[in-house]
Amino acid sequence: MGKQKQQVISRFFAPKPKNTSTSASPSQSSPPNPPTPPPKISATVTFSPCKRLRTSQLTSPNTKTPKIPKLSNFHTHNPQPSIANPSLERFSDKPTKNPKLSPHTHNPIPPQSDPTLHQRFLNKLLEPSHDLLEPCSTSKPSISNPKYTPLEQQVVELKAKYPDVLLMVEVGYKYRFFGEDAENAARVLGIFAHMDHNFLTASIPTFRLNVHVRRLVSAGYKVGVVKQTETAAIKAHGSNKLGPFCRGLSALYTKATLEASEDVGGGEEGCGSCNNYMVCVVEVENVDGGIESGFDAKIGVVGVEISTGDVVYGVFNDNFMRAGLEAIMLSVSPAELLLGEPLSKQTEKLLLAYAGPASNVRVERVSQDCFGTVGALAEVISLYENMNNHQDEGLEVKEQGFNRFAIEGIMAMPDLAVQALALTIRHLKQFGFERILCMGASFRPFSSNMEMTLSANTLQQLEVLKSTSDGLESGSLLQCMNHTLTIYGSRLLRHWVTHPLRDRNMIYARLDAVSEIAESMVSCTDAHDFIFDEGASDVTIVRSEVYYLISSVLTTLGRSPDIQRGIARIFHRTATASEFITITQAILVAGKQLQQLCFEEGDKEKNVQARTLHSVLLRKLILTASSSCVISRAAKLLSSLNKEAADQRDLHNLFIVSDGQYTEVAKARTKVQLAKEKLELLIGLYRKQLGIRKLEFMNVSGVTHLIELPLDVKVPSDWVKVNSTKKTIRYHPPEVLASLDQLCLANEELTLVCHAAWDSFLGTFGRHYAEFQATVQALAALDCLHSLAILSRNKDYVRPIFVNDNEPVHIHICSGRHPVMETIIPDTFVPNDTNLHADREYCQIVTGPNMGGKSCYIRQVALIAIMAQHHQQNCMC
Repeated sequence: MGKQKQQVISRFFAPKPKNTSTSASPSQSSPPNPPTPPPKISATVTFSPCKRLRTSQLTSPNTKTPKIPKLSNFHTHNPQPSIANPSLERFSDKPTKNPKLSPHTHNPIPPQSDPTLHQRFLNKLLEPSHDLLEPCSTSKPSISNPKYTPLEQQVVELKAKYPDVLLMVEVGYKYRFFGEDAENAARVLGIFAHMDHNFLTASIPTFRLNVHVRRLVSAGYKVGVVKQTETAAIKAHGSNKLGPFCRGLSALYTKATLEASEDVGGGEEGCGSCNNYMVCVVEVENVDGGIESGFDAKIGVVGVEISTGDVVYGVFNDNFMRAGLEAIMLSVSPAELLLGEPLSKQTEKLLLAYAGPASNVRVERVSQDCFGTVGALAEVISLYENMNNHQDEGLEVKEQGFNRFAIEGIMAMPDLAVQALALTIRHLKQFGFERILCMGASFRPFSSNMEMTLSANTLQQLEVLKSTSDGLESGSLLQCMNHTLTIYGSRLLRHWVTHPLRDRNMIYARLDAVSEIAESMVSCTDAHDFIFDEGASDVTIVRSEVYYLISSVLTTLGRSPDIQRGIARIFHRTATASEFITITQAILVAGKQLQQLCFEEGDKEKNVQARTLHSVLLRKLILTASSSCVISRAAKLLSSLNKEAADQRDLHNLFIVSDGQYTEVAKARTKVQLAKEKLELLIGLYRKQLGIRKLEFMNVSGVTHLIELPLDVKVPSDWVKVNSTKKTIRYHPPEVLASLDQLCLANEELTLVCHAAWDSFLGTFGRHYAEFQATVQALAALDCLHSLAILSRNKDYVRPIFVNDNEPVHIHICSGRHPVMETIIPDTFVPNDTNLHADREYCQIVTGPNMGGKSCYIRQVALIAIMAQHHQQNCMC
């Protein structure tokens, strides 16, 4: 018989059933116990033989306590011991061989000849104990033992203050969960939870915070990290010497705020080009037109991408099916919903259907009754006024004008949008990210006269963003058009595809830029095999330089982190020093490279090169991305930091102290250096005292400044013995201990000063965030134009021609191809023609057998029309 596997005993922790039946003999059939609900936490438990015996005794009140545990006690309620194997009864007067023991439980293994006995053994083993063990699923502290430890008292106070937050409490080198939070964390993270004093608890190591927070946030929780606000050195010299470490909530994380947060943000795993919008929805009953107009609700929506600073808003009338709201949900794809109650049943039904279990969208409800329209506007205006009051006295006039312009723009917003914005601000205040809405956010409406808003049905049926077969981006129009090299370029292209242009001048400007990049690609290819004339060589070389430089800059940026989210993290003051240097250097290098395409008008030698950039949009984007003001400020900020210290996360040596800057850091460094020198001078005193000239301090296993002496050397009685070997003993003299204490305190003070200096340094960057944001947006637009040019050359697309306003509507497509189908079946796809004219052929009747391509042809015409409004189209005109 093989080895028995260790049993997983989870029923021991099940709640006690209400009606317990009396025990019966094994031969009698007893009615089954009522089913017990499964516990929230299952544990793997191993019991010793004595524990099993005790469990059996408490289950069988008639069983006497034998001196030696026997196997029969686990199989029957008979007080007389029974023989497990009947074959041994004939040789009861002779010495018997001990039965075989299980290697896991060390209990006798029942033979295979009696399966009924073995089954009864397992049934008794798995039977829950009602008197010995308490259910493990208790997440609240025991009423009979209300006395909390100091740590538990802190947890109770924090949980009362933040009832809807899953708290991770820093305790030494671990983050611990308590109560219901431990149950949820154990289920999501797959870790072990156990009872400790009054609470169920679980823990993770501190260095795994990033991983576990992301997993909990992905599961839909609002996660709060509670850190120790004082170190051991500061605590020893403060008033809280005997009490527990002071702790406080240091950060909150949700799906919409994770990438902008400290410690765990900045990672791109699982994000890619996806946005993490938090969308706030408010609603009022439509009293203007009522049901007669077909619109029964007026909805206000505000979406905020905290990690990029993008803010979209809109107010619109919606019908009973909520088609407008559905289109916004599909185009924005929010990661988090903030519902301003009360909402109608139709609106709530649509939103909850969108945020179903499969979508993994987090939903939070707030009440909009806390302020009306006037109160909402006052809430928003007060945020801007408070931001101006907290600025330095040397606030630039340009920045003050920008704030006034922003306030005027908010006052011009619809009332319902202001209410949604006020609820969003109040929600973001608990995360500390409300500043992005007043200084760095770029507000834009959901719909405008310049762009077309595609309905939800159009986005789904045409598979613009996702394929209808599997719901993935693969097989969609966006996936076929996306050749971007950067993450932020991919996000912008998604907006371009879902919002085709309506303005003729903007369409022509975008098409001119795509055409010029595409022509430079041809010039670049022909430049290797063609000998130029002296008159035309300059123009051709510069045309090839346009493609070379743009492609080189975008390729380099594609290997860098997401600088759009990076500058937002710098603005939020959550970026690390290494991240700051990486992001700023990427902007600096890209700007300097693109400056080679920008020339002054008065430069006669390079005037020919300046004329080669025909596209106004392309020239404007390159000038913005290579702004000399941004480049100089980036270089100045980098000159204040030590790159090597940033890479090593050495905050003490991060700042370059010169020209009177960072005086507090310089003083703290001097204090640390004096403490080190004082400590090193003590070794000379001990050399004279002990008469050992070569005596030196030594470090062992992280313990510094030890004095190692042979066993026969006598030392003063106040020397502290730290550790020893067979031949030596290591000591800490009292003077060394006092100096080490002072050095540790000086280092802690230097850490606090450096943290304050780093926070102030990031604050100086925040003043210029709008300029850096414009630079990154220009780089993203260049990436989109470069992507469309590559698509145009690879697929042999042509530039569309638009009719004038005084001409009748006309759609003429020659040899048009479905952009997605020709990618899936490139060799067998047959091009199609379309000719619709408002004065002649107003419509076409498409007939044919099933699976003959009718719907494919109809969708092809619609997709070509969408692509033509911002891109070369896949047809021959």
